[in-house]
Amino acid sequence: MQETVTKPGFSGWRVVGFAILLGGLTGPGQTIGVSVFVNHFIEDLQLSRSAVSTAYLVGTLTASLGLPLVGRFIDARGVRLATTLIGALFGVALVAMSGVGGLITLGIGFVFIRFLGQGSLSLASGVAVTHWFESRRGLAIGVLATGVSALMGLAPVLLNLGIESFGWRATWIVAGVVIWLTVVPIARFGLIDKPGDVGQIPDGQPAKALRDGAMVQAATATRAQALRTVRFWILTGATMSVAMLITGLNFQQIDILTDAGLTETQAAATFLPQVLAASLAGIGFGFFTDRLPGRVMVPAAMALMVLSLVLVGRVTPGVSALIYVLAMGATGGAMRSVDQTLLPRWFGVGHIGAIRGVATFAGVAATAAGPITLSLLRDATGSYGQASALLASIPLVIGVVAFGLPDERQKDLQGG
Repeated sequence: MQETVTKPGFSGWRVVGFAILLGGLTGPGQTIGVSVFVNHFIEDLQLSRSAVSTAYLVGTLTASLGLPLVGRFIDARGVRLATTLIGALFGVALVAMSGVGGLITLGIGFVFIRFLGQGSLSLASGVAVTHWFESRRGLAIGVLATGVSALMGLAPVLLNLGIESFGWRATWIVAGVVIWLTVVPIARFGLIDKPGDVGQIPDGQPAKALRDGAMVQAATATRAQALRTVRFWILTGATMSVAMLITGLNFQQIDILTDAGLTETQAAATFLPQVLAASLAGIGFGFFTDRLPGRVMVPAAMALMVLSLVLVGRVTPGVSALIYVLAMGATGGAMRSVDQTLLPRWFGVGHIGAIRGVATFAGVAATAAGPITLSLLRDATGSYGQASALLASIPLVIGVVAFGLPDERQKDLQGG
């Protein structure tokens, strides 16, 4: 049971630090981590690239189905216990990946590493921070997103180093052991479920109204109440569109940029500015989401998504390629901060795990559709530029609709 002894000082920023580590450690279950193993699956398991891609698609979709239940478990039992269990099971799943022998076992492995890593552990790390902040929640989420993005960039480098040193099967085992030695103790001894458990309050001091129109905190809504509101589905639609489209663009990143005239080495080097842009946008959008309503911030994130898609057909070696990857990185960082700040603002934190579980399910499912959607449209239109221009209509429509969201000072959970 969570300790109730009063702790000196504000523990919220320490929780943010631990959440950053937890988010970064989802790397082996993220696309960016799995990607370094794909060629080894193809060669050693004698599978086609399309077979591996299909297994990954099905595994991701299947994994997303259980996330609403994970969110409810976090609400009921607390983020500390939930994250401890998730970490233990995630380690088992990673070790099991060392034993895959064909398409079926590979697909099963994808289900569990996507469910426990990309889905459950990411969900838990976000909820861990949510309870500790109110007026500064956007800033805290922005710092979280920035730190996670930076650490995530190390995942493919370290995993590839492991493959070169020990082989791909042993690297999965090492990854699992690392998760056991880091995630489990961080969750068990570092996380604190709620400020009240240690005699503290959100933000570390009594909430003060922000100048120039404070964003009020909503009364706690149940998952059922949240799902009946228009604003939940607008925000979830925005999150899904970014998840689908950014994943699609990232999946085809090398092909898009080499088609535009960059070398493969130059295309691979664009990852660093993309991560930097995501980090800066995460903090910036988090700061402004604390101060501005969702009907401003959601359209702003959608505008970045539209810009990214429009730029695909205009990329050439040099400045335009840099602007494209900066816009794409900024879109991901912006949407993460906006989504994770607005949900608890609108619906409170009493059932935030269950509510975010549904949103995370939708986002993870959308990532599965991104690569195949962009690929099919590229085949139909003849170019990534035309395909992306067509897809730009999705965030454009969502952004226009989001601009009509009601004033956030209205706390009507049924209608808004």
